[in-house]
Amino acid sequence: MNNNMIRFDKHAIRFFTHAAEPTSRIAFFLVFFWFGLLKVTGDSPAGPLVEALLHKTLGGAISPEQFFVLFGAFEMLIGVLFLIRGMERAVLPLFFLHIVTTILPLFLLPAYTWQSIGVPTLEGQYIIKNTVLIALAMAVAAHLKPFSAGNLRPKS
Repeated sequence: MNNNMIRFDKHAIRFFTHAAEPTSRIAFFLVFFWFGLLKVTGDSPAGPLVEALLHKTLGGAISPEQFFVLFGAFEMLIGVLFLIRGMERAVLPLFFLHIVTTILPLFLLPAYTWQSIGVPTLEGQYIIKNTVLIALAMAVAAHLKPFSAGNLRPKS
């Protein structure tokens, strides 16, 4: 391999090493804030699926309109927290709670999420793509500094 190719490879890897975390945070912000805002404004195409899941899990404990606003605000909060360095330990549990909630339709609402065995609907594909978000969250978490012994503050 020639020296130019080796040099390019090293520069590319260095760039991606430095860009991966901030790019991940921005991607989380865009997806969660945008999709949350669509729920808050009543413009989310996921509305019927979310409403069906609400009825299946919480029944009439909360109105769909209230739930959309609260769930949308929750998503927007997740998006904002991913942007703030130092908030990872707060946002990651919220993110995983969100992921568990959004995976439920695959099991509780198969008519919405599966055309046939192994063939997801568009909504099902939308949910399954969350595996990419899980991997992205793991990448953000991998950049955390561990707590030090006897101290719940990350090591410097």
